[in-house]
Amino acid sequence: MGRSLSLSADRTLWMEGGTRTKAASRKSNFLLFALLMLFLIGASLFYVWSRIQVIQYGYEISHTMKNGRGLVEENNKLRLEIATLKAYARIERFATEELGMSKPKADQVIVIR
Repeated sequence: MGRSLSLSADRTLWMEGGTRTKAASRKSNFLLFALLMLFLIGASLFYVWSRIQVIQYGYEISHTMKNGRGLVEENNKLRLEIATLKAYARIERFATEELGMSKPKADQVIVIR
């Protein structure tokens, strides 16, 4: 009888120690699982954020290029307008019609070299 009491006491101690280990092991496994899930969620959020940033920057580049093409077109129109305003025929017509000027005579012209 003494021996059976001793075995049950050993079993009880072994089982109590085992349950503490299992509880600690479960807690450790849960903590590891929670950290893994937190990492996966963080990585997923970072991936989605980076994709959104790429799309947003693509829209900004497209908008900037569109504005650049508009500025190039406006620049070409202004260069054409400058060329039109500098045309000698236009200046001569404006001088004779609007300002009442006439062409100089040959003896009024002085050539400078």
